[in-house]
Amino acid sequence: MSLKKKPRKKNKKNKILAKNNSSVLKKRGFQAVRGMHDLLAKDWLYYEWIYNNAKKILEFGGFSRIETPILERADLFMEGVGKNTDLAGKEMYFLKTKEEKELLALRPEGTASLARAYLENGMVNLPQPIKLYYFGPFFRHEKPQAGRYRQFYQLGAEIIGEGDFSSDVSIILIAKQILEALGFSWKNIRLSLNSIGCQKCRPNYLRALKKHYRFYKKKICSNCSLRLKNNPLRVLDCKDEKCLEVKNSVPPFLDYLCDDCRSHFKGVLELLDYLEIPYFLDKTLVRGFDYYTKTVFEFYLENEEKNLALAGGGRYDRLVELLGGPKRPAIGMAFGVDRLVEELKKKGKILKLPQPKVFLVQIGEMAKKQSFKLLEKFREENIAIGESLGKESLGSQLNTANKLGIKYTLIFGQQEVLDGMVILKDMDSGIQETIPLDKIVEEVKKRLKQNQ
Repeated sequence: MSLKKKPRKKNKKNKILAKNNSSVLKKRGFQAVRGMHDLLAKDWLYYEWIYNNAKKILEFGGFSRIETPILERADLFMEGVGKNTDLAGKEMYFLKTKEEKELLALRPEGTASLARAYLENGMVNLPQPIKLYYFGPFFRHEKPQAGRYRQFYQLGAEIIGEGDFSSDVSIILIAKQILEALGFSWKNIRLSLNSIGCQKCRPNYLRALKKHYRFYKKKICSNCSLRLKNNPLRVLDCKDEKCLEVKNSVPPFLDYLCDDCRSHFKGVLELLDYLEIPYFLDKTLVRGFDYYTKTVFEFYLENEEKNLALAGGGRYDRLVELLGGPKRPAIGMAFGVDRLVEELKKKGKILKLPQPKVFLVQIGEMAKKQSFKLLEKFREENIAIGESLGKESLGSQLNTANKLGIKYTLIFGQQEVLDGMVILKDMDSGIQETIPLDKIVEEVKKRLKQNQ
């Protein structure tokens, strides 16, 4: 029963079939929605790898996993994030069901949902601070581009119930540790920081900001003209090249901070200096949501083309109170996981699906029945074993094993069942041996260990 290992060939027939199937789906409209995509097994390896690396760091730091519903009441985000933000005005997916009178929305971000869960589940009565992290899909109707989708994955962490500047540095340090664990070099990472004050000092800055833009009304985009009327701080979010020169010449927020905000931000910077974590002060950094207060930050990957945001966050001391709870200061951050995956692949990070080194070939009805018991013995010993129990042909099953690059094949036929034996075939050398059925698991385990 020897079968020489053949070199793997590209299956042109399968490629043609896949192309034809894709064309049929396109004609009938059965394709993924624009901006959303399938995560295949080979893709999910990266998402899982990122999650597992981050999980170790977060749980060592005292963070616990939380999973909030994908569907929330829309007003949670309208009130929490801000009615005049781009997210609330343009990017949310709304829907209504027969049972729900209120407008619902697919969650566009994680912080507002987490703050709602914090209040609803009584975490407000537990010893503070509460440290939580999450990982999952979110939805925004944005323009799809590389590393940014309309259904996207975020990995986030939040500290609720702690107002000291040390928690700002803690969350920044967690983000830094995760990036390093994923293999990003700190030489290519830039940490940008700013303080956007509080309700006490922000009005003074907004007046100065409006005064600055008053001289450039004809030089800014239509969106910024509208933002100046409804939500002036959002002009600093603008990425339009037409507005960059005006934006870069705005007065720094740091000049308008109250004593409390200035002292808080000074504490953040001094602790970062002590920990020798380099940073860049960016006077235009405000983040896109209205719930942010005091410290805001972003981590950028610097390259020749443009700086890519990998993570960002900030303090949101009023959000819990805004949602009807007591005053609870908080800070959080989130990674764009899709962007991380894209950059890891560019860096040459290769993750492969695990392949079994053993394959079971069965011939005949009795062998097929006995195969289930034999497979269970391998499972109990945690030895991955491939099979194709739906196939009857010896050649077909051996061909499958060959294509998978299997090292050892077990051939189990009618005679082997009667004799209580199984044939062990080395697919590289073609050598076959007959081994007692009750000793085959240990024999395979021994040979796999020798080949490590």
